[in-house]
Amino acid sequence: MRLGLALGYWGRGPSADHVPLALEAERLGYDSVWTAESWGSDAFTPLTWIAARTSRIKLGTAVAQMAARSPTTTAMHALTLDHLSGGRVMLGLGLSGPQVVEGWYGRPFPKSPLTATREYVDVVRQVLRREGPVELDGRFHSHPYRGADGTGLGKALKPITHPLRSGLPVLLGAEGPKNIAQTARIADGWLPLYWSPMRTAVYEASLDAAPEGFLVAPMARAKVCDDVAEGLLPVKAMLGFYIGGMGHAARNFHADLMGRMGFEEEARRVQELFLAGRREEAVLAVPDAFADEISLIGPRGRIAERLDLWRKGPVTDLLLLSPDPHTLRVLADLN
Repeated sequence: MRLGLALGYWGRGPSADHVPLALEAERLGYDSVWTAESWGSDAFTPLTWIAARTSRIKLGTAVAQMAARSPTTTAMHALTLDHLSGGRVMLGLGLSGPQVVEGWYGRPFPKSPLTATREYVDVVRQVLRREGPVELDGRFHSHPYRGADGTGLGKALKPITHPLRSGLPVLLGAEGPKNIAQTARIADGWLPLYWSPMRTAVYEASLDAAPEGFLVAPMARAKVCDDVAEGLLPVKAMLGFYIGGMGHAARNFHADLMGRMGFEEEARRVQELFLAGRREEAVLAVPDAFADEISLIGPRGRIAERLDLWRKGPVTDLLLLSPDPHTLRVLADLN
């Protein structure tokens, strides 16, 4: 099981720790470093900054949001950075949800998310293979564009720049069972949002069709500390925000996922409190058991025991959310 460093997205501003953490992770032998985006900083620019300062570590987006860019634009970002970094890019993509797609990007959330994802990946693959002009008569992504409001003058094109790697890895962030199953068919890997090594059966059916070499790369917050309850607070704060605030009361993919993992009643309670403006209560209502299962928190010995559980499942890459160099060193030593 390889280790990766997940840096996430910026908060109010850039973090001065990100480049030093990436350099330390590379020194420790971590396989990859990952950036993200929500509705603030983008995923590719910080990753390019890190690429210029490192030499070996792989560079991943976890995730770049599909609604933010056309698939050809995303492919251009990926092939450009892949050249500049000497072939180190891993392209992680995610559809996001209706609240972000429509509220931030000002675009309709696709009525058929599976089809929209499949078409997006198809176009990205065509660009990276460069076997001919990009052509797709899609429901959501047509190349050339053939809509009634177009000029009809669009021409099928292939990239001027020859991609460094036609097989640049494409991973998808997916939460629903059908979406995960499709990911196993069309992508090189999967980026689970929550992963519990104690509940791998939740995903078994969806991963049945995964080919040899398929990557399973969940994120987990890690912290070496004596007080487990205190160490879990940032995990619970994150869960409270995602389950309560990253979605609508009637449609929240994160809350649905927590429910499928055996915490349905608790997820709805967190959501109710958050949407009622009682955010601190929502965080406290996140069950410690769930937060603990999806993270690596506590003294070194406890983390070592739990790390064994992660190794026994299908996880190939464990992406650690840890802004703490000491924790990164301990995990490198234990792995």
